[in-house]
Amino acid sequence: KKMKMMKMKTVLVIINCIILAIGNCGGPLMTRLYFRNGGKRIWFSSFLQTSGCPIILLPLLISFLTRHRKQEQEDTKTTLFLIKPPLFLASVVFGLLIGFDNYLYAYGLAYLPVSTSSLIISSQLAFTALFAFFMVKQRFTPFTINAVVLLTLGAGSLALHADGDKLPKETRKEYIVGFAMTVAAAVLYAFVLPLVELTYKKASQRISYTLVLEMQLVLCVVATCFCLVGMLADGDFKELRREAREFKLGGSKYYCVVVAFTAVIWQGFFLGSIGMIFCASSLVSGVLISTLLPLTEVLAVLFFREKFQAEKGVSLFLSLWGFVSYFYGKIQSEKEKRTQEAQLSQLQVTESVA
Repeated sequence: KKMKMMKMKTVLVIINCIILAIGNCGGPLMTRLYFRNGGKRIWFSSFLQTSGCPIILLPLLISFLTRHRKQEQEDTKTTLFLIKPPLFLASVVFGLLIGFDNYLYAYGLAYLPVSTSSLIISSQLAFTALFAFFMVKQRFTPFTINAVVLLTLGAGSLALHADGDKLPKETRKEYIVGFAMTVAAAVLYAFVLPLVELTYKKASQRISYTLVLEMQLVLCVVATCFCLVGMLADGDFKELRREAREFKLGGSKYYCVVVAFTAVIWQGFFLGSIGMIFCASSLVSGVLISTLLPLTEVLAVLFFREKFQAEKGVSLFLSLWGFVSYFYGKIQSEKEKRTQEAQLSQLQVTESVA
């Protein structure tokens, strides 16, 4: 049974890594595509980051049917949702924080190239590590510290020429505000990740992957409603039809395609990052996000013809080195843990024989 659970967890880790990679790389590119081709509604862009949440209903339905079939054999009643009031309220708070974070990030991406935005978001790992140390008592190994330092240096090396990446017709004030908004988004999300992990640890009910999905659904619905209020206040609904008609990429038809894909791809990011907290920890989630950011920069260079200075190559190398360092440390740590467990087990057998 233990072996089966380990295999299941490994499968979940792989699935979450894949969808996190798709969301982390594709989400910023789709949002930038929206702004490059005439999109101007920041609250609407924030709304799209979590509005793809109905997708979560599919795995939840499959989970419910599986539980129902199993509990029907045991002649017990199947509850529709596992989430209880304390976790529901916690998810509402997370949703409000994420909704605000989405606005900060969308605002920054409206005025910054994807590559510049990504380098700022890379600093998120250092903040995640700091918050994780104080909030969930995250244990740091030399390999973990090395990875954090390398990934942070990778972001810092890119910052040397960040000012030269200003978009055409952009004022210095817009650039500075966009820069500040993106930094704030990185810090806020770095705070949310350990906060979610702390909630898992303090929860009065057993945390399963189904429960994680339910929390994610509540979180995204609240964040979407938060941004919906912002859209109403900012008059986005009056402008969307005109914006769709004037969309440079191909009018209303392609505008709808971009909007739909943006919502779906961003949902992969949130599902993957929250899922990795469940499968591992908030720091692992932060490491994966930071590791994928240089890939986002490379894709931005390919698709949007953004500049790729030598500093970006250095950043890519440092980030990959940090990624390898972290996971090598994890492998070594797991080996030591298994060795200690084997020695302890052998000692207990020896004592029982004696």
